[in-house]
Amino acid sequence: MSILRQTVNIVGGGVIGLSVAFEARSKGWDVRVFDQSNFGGQASGAAAGMLAPYSEVEEDPDAFFVLCQESLKLFPQWKKRVVDAGGMDFEYMESGSLHAFFHEADVLAAKTTMAWQKKFQVDSELWDGRSLAERVPALSSSVLGAVYRPEEAHIYAPDYVKSLHRACLATGVECFEHRKVTPTAANNGDIIVKSRCYEADVLVICSGAWAKEWEDTLSLEIPVYPIRGQICAYRGAPGALPHIVFSSQGYLVQKGDGTIVAGATEDIAGFETSVTEKGVGRLLRWVPKVMPSLEGLVPFHQWAGLRPATMDGYPLLGHTDDCSAILFACGHYRNGILLSPVTAKLIGELLTKISMPRDYEVAFHPGRFNRK
Repeated sequence: MSILRQTVNIVGGGVIGLSVAFEARSKGWDVRVFDQSNFGGQASGAAAGMLAPYSEVEEDPDAFFVLCQESLKLFPQWKKRVVDAGGMDFEYMESGSLHAFFHEADVLAAKTTMAWQKKFQVDSELWDGRSLAERVPALSSSVLGAVYRPEEAHIYAPDYVKSLHRACLATGVECFEHRKVTPTAANNGDIIVKSRCYEADVLVICSGAWAKEWEDTLSLEIPVYPIRGQICAYRGAPGALPHIVFSSQGYLVQKGDGTIVAGATEDIAGFETSVTEKGVGRLLRWVPKVMPSLEGLVPFHQWAGLRPATMDGYPLLGHTDDCSAILFACGHYRNGILLSPVTAKLIGELLTKISMPRDYEVAFHPGRFNRK
């Protein structure tokens, strides 16, 4: 049966909503995407744009780690599809990363992580202080060593969102900004926007930290909460940091124009996106300990974004037990940019009646918090 004339409504125009929209349209669906603000105006546009699952997901080789790894591997071809469709390129730097440590006691933990990641074919090397001094002289001599992971990368998030938006428009997606969707109880994809009903066969909720607004309507517990992340940026000499640098206190990543982005603090402040002296002050104290040349410099830009976090740290992906016409793709926390290709792929497959892998279905089921 052809699905050419079937329609999907997507609520949320961040990187996840636009990615799902682009994929759904590529599969022949008529697609509308609605955002209450500007496209990419929340977590997506504020992100540092790192594609670093091996550095950021270190604890256990679980379904979430596999999901992140799959998405990292999808990114090069996904970028090509998006750019080819919309005609707008965006910065994608296969820089590799360094997870730096300052204490000898951290070496064992680093080796343990490298050992289990090797079982997943993750390429990594342990660099000592001498190797670091030779290869990345901008780093402090206090850094005793680091794990180098050549496969990790980063993108320039604002341009990525713009590129996705253009790809959507170029392929026929209807995009509506500044359109607040009123949650409605239905067993299909219909939504209400400013008293107008937009009928559809399927609804996909991609509204990030605002997904909780659908709880009462759907009689479903949706524990997605905004976590504020504060970030600052310095002007630097291009090439000073050839790799992303992580530590237990934060990260540094240098963009193509030389800008060095430092982040990120985390605090609970509701939907408040202001920058605080306490939050940025912590970054100002930490940054020179990693990169001494930034000591005393004033960041030229400071900003904050809201990360949509769930209670267990995993996204909500797929449909509920009660209604296959309502899908979730939200709660990606710090990994929305990274997970955009695989999220689009999985939701696109569900639209064409292809089930998610069982491990994913269990770990990321939208109704898991309702289960005893």
